[in-house]
Amino acid sequence: MNRQKLKELLTISHHYGSNPEFVLAGGGNSSYKTRTHLYIKASGASMADINERGFVCLRRERLAAMWDRRYSDDPKRREAQVLEDLLASREHGEEDKRPSVETSLHDLFEASYVMHTHPPLVNALTCSREGERAARRIFGDSVLWIPTVNPGYVLANTTREAILAYRRKHGREADVLLFQNHGLCVAGESFEEIRSKTDRALRKIKGHTGRPPRFTAMQADRERAAELAPALRMLLLEDTSILNFHSSAPLFPFLSSKTSFEKLSTSISPDHIVYCNHRPLFVPAGKDMDQQYHLIEEGLAQYRKDYGITPIIIGVQKLGVFAWGRSKSNADTALAVFLDAVKVALLSRAFGGLRPLPADQVEFIRNWEVEAFRKRISGGARRPGPVAGKIALVTGAAQGFGFGIAESLLVEGANVVIADLNEALAVRRAAELNRQFEAGRCLARAADVTEESSVAEMIRETVLTYGGLDLLVSNAGVLQAGSLEEMDAESFEFVNRVNYRGFFLCSKYAARTMKIQHRFRADYFMDIVQINSKSGLSGSNKNFAYAGSKFGGIGLTQSFALELVEFNIKVNAICPGNFFDGPLWSDPKRGLFVQYLKAGKVPGARSIAEVRRFYESKVPMKRGCRIEDVVRAVLYIVNQTYETGQALPVTGGQIMLK
Repeated sequence: MNRQKLKELLTISHHYGSNPEFVLAGGGNSSYKTRTHLYIKASGASMADINERGFVCLRRERLAAMWDRRYSDDPKRREAQVLEDLLASREHGEEDKRPSVETSLHDLFEASYVMHTHPPLVNALTCSREGERAARRIFGDSVLWIPTVNPGYVLANTTREAILAYRRKHGREADVLLFQNHGLCVAGESFEEIRSKTDRALRKIKGHTGRPPRFTAMQADRERAAELAPALRMLLLEDTSILNFHSSAPLFPFLSSKTSFEKLSTSISPDHIVYCNHRPLFVPAGKDMDQQYHLIEEGLAQYRKDYGITPIIIGVQKLGVFAWGRSKSNADTALAVFLDAVKVALLSRAFGGLRPLPADQVEFIRNWEVEAFRKRISGGARRPGPVAGKIALVTGAAQGFGFGIAESLLVEGANVVIADLNEALAVRRAAELNRQFEAGRCLARAADVTEESSVAEMIRETVLTYGGLDLLVSNAGVLQAGSLEEMDAESFEFVNRVNYRGFFLCSKYAARTMKIQHRFRADYFMDIVQINSKSGLSGSNKNFAYAGSKFGGIGLTQSFALELVEFNIKVNAICPGNFFDGPLWSDPKRGLFVQYLKAGKVPGARSIAEVRRFYESKVPMKRGCRIEDVVRAVLYIVNQTYETGQALPVTGGQIMLK
């Protein structure tokens, strides 16, 4: 392809693909054609960040020949034959890419560039009862309306006949194509032409609907939602399970009753059916939590009996909606597409209200191999391992051991909450990790582990973002060294508040969520892990405040383990050796090397280097503990199911249990 033409195609694709007001869930489509070849977005590629390799090149002569072929009358057989011919139309070297099902449709346009999007403003018209009549009133003869038919070959063939008829009548192309219950197609010779036609179409529709609503989260009953999410997550569990909770002003009126909720529909377009199922589940409010749990179990059972599938969107009366997925990206996509359906429902009132797809077309889409492939691709590959797909919360995770643990858990496939008193640093770290791994996999949360209200809100935020909690890594800790004469009571109490009280509070609130998960999935194991210290196993000269708090932490670990074992909550401590390279030891102003030098803990030492060499010489393996050593211990603890109440040394042989 000509480099300038490719650049133009990428500009068009990125402009619309990165805007959720035009494209959701990586959908939409873009293409460019020459006299001999068509370049179209490959299935599974996302327009937001597509590159040259994201387009598949096909020979137009082979695509044209498909119109002369007689395909089977059986829908499944026909679509398989069409896919076979599309694959055979690929240019040599393109065999690893799958052409979009809309390839034949894009080839029909005379213009070089074609852009297919699904703006909610447009779908307010195309998914409405008065859509076609309103479209002709708004656009006159500049619009070509394509009625609802099964997607794939039937849609392409219907569109072909409509385009040919329009050309015969008007001697030109229509400015815009509107696909009933689907979206918008615009063709042109440049990005500017496509943008001009698209903007003009949206302005005309907006003149009738007004501006789309904004779904700013509102303050719902977060405590109630946080008690429901872990139950739903376990009841919906299929290998892995993630939930996302949402409540907002535009949505709330629909949650007043089952009748109000049924005014929403996710059967308005193929995308909505694929990512949200053909209908959501509504659960009435219970008078208390036990009744609410019963109503949820009853509703899920009936839904599965009626439709043979698991619901993706669950609305709870007067509370909000939960969006479910096997991964965070699945759950977030489902919520975004559902809220798009709500937006369409509200805007469509300007054109007589929603018009869902006919039942036979809904069933066709639910069973269509093309959409199954697209949904499978969007789910991504799953990494095997003990924490893959799990929800982990790491306190004190903005730096040092905590950040290393958080990053390593993400590498292993977990979703991770970085909780830290330093909110700005936590936010920055989470943003870095989301760019490195996947958007939404990491959440930053400001937390003071010594304050009960802060810890309670930290757990609630975790649960409402991901649906539950599988692993608490209680890592937040402080150290202040000094002799009996030097240590004041305030410093002593501060060390114990963070290291001892903090572990107690985090365990208390994490266990509440974990107990709910156990109630609905008795064979599910969860973990609380305290990052303790070798100083929790052996006294530490002129460091009694820290050592005492860590000794106490092991006492809590053993006691919590006995109390929580019946809920399959394992509680263990990891006792790392000295992390010499971390800020705790190496910070030039407050690090332990500086503190120990000033406190005279190393007789005769005159420099930080001498203090470091002294402590390294005490380790049989002659080095300090590293982040990867602790992470391996965490993964071991999570993976095994027959150890609880243990204090696991990771000290290079410096501490050996007797």
